[in-house]
Amino acid sequence: MPSLDRTPVYVLHDNPEWIPPLAEAFTAEGVELIEWPLTGGAIDLAAPPPPGVFWSRLSASSHTRGNVHAKEQARATLRWLESHGRRVVGGSDVLELEVSKVAQHAALRGAGFDVPRTIAVFVSAEGADPREQARTLQAPFITKHNQGGKGLGVQRFDSHDEFDAAWEAGSVEQPVDGILLLQEYIASAEPFITRAEFVGGQYLYAVRVDTSGGSFELCPAEACALPQPGLAPATCAVPGAPDPDGPIVSASEPAAPEARPMFERRDDVDADHPLITQLTAFLRAAGIEIAGVEFIETADGRLVPYDINTNTNYNPDVESDGSVSGARAVARFLGGLRGEAASGSNTDSPVADARGGLSPALALT
Repeated sequence: MPSLDRTPVYVLHDNPEWIPPLAEAFTAEGVELIEWPLTGGAIDLAAPPPPGVFWSRLSASSHTRGNVHAKEQARATLRWLESHGRRVVGGSDVLELEVSKVAQHAALRGAGFDVPRTIAVFVSAEGADPREQARTLQAPFITKHNQGGKGLGVQRFDSHDEFDAAWEAGSVEQPVDGILLLQEYIASAEPFITRAEFVGGQYLYAVRVDTSGGSFELCPAEACALPQPGLAPATCAVPGAPDPDGPIVSASEPAAPEARPMFERRDDVDADHPLITQLTAFLRAAGIEIAGVEFIETADGRLVPYDINTNTNYNPDVESDGSVSGARAVARFLGGLRGEAASGSNTDSPVADARGGLSPALALT
């Protein structure tokens, strides 16, 4: 039965296309979800926020959707919420992990994980040239953006000369924050990566993400509308992907077997898996309550986590059997925090409307 607690959950976000499946799940769980778009407006820093639970879903790729200052708005808003003692999931410290792969790498390495060797090059500096630093990595290697998301800036280079030529030609995609990462290429034993989902500090399930199509854009959200394997040419190689310059199969040869779905649940990875146990402890220690962590399993037995997604999305095909729902799990978890959030809140004080102005009550839709 829906809860009688009317304390809302506010979702701070930069992409309305990701909200409908979450809103549906929250309705099913009887939890009121109110959108708080990170698209401008104002807040009175002295005025207390409304009572409720606040969930940050600021994406590291927000600047690609025409909202280059969403990160700064999220930083300011979260600090304001926290200064007034509001219950925040994905708070200011977690936000810094979302928008910086350098911060993720440092946190994972500091916790004892096997992470890819990575060099951060500050290409915003005058005369910056990453070609010398690239030569300290064995080829092949990859580039990526520090403020990434959806595979931003990820390119594979099979030789240093290839990278030199690309840099000289200006074909290396420049990062929005001026930090370009050069990273060890981790080859997976098979053409897939794994994304482990966590909600409320608990392991939920793992997803096998097929990389044989050759794309680094591995967002699981239905709104991302990713191509299925083999239907689009690769723009860059991914771990375990076939060689795009390999032999062409003759039309007279038997047709290839039907491609596997891009996203499948991995039932062989459970909460007792050694890496999952380690990740669970790491996320709890870091105060990360909702996340998807991507990792690669190599042919020589390495387990290498390389990306922490704190605004994780859920793929409907993975959950089609109805046995588990990431969005419903999030709704239940956040709904369960409402009693904690409601205690001691001042419901009569005016608050700033994120769309601009000062109003006696916040009603963001």
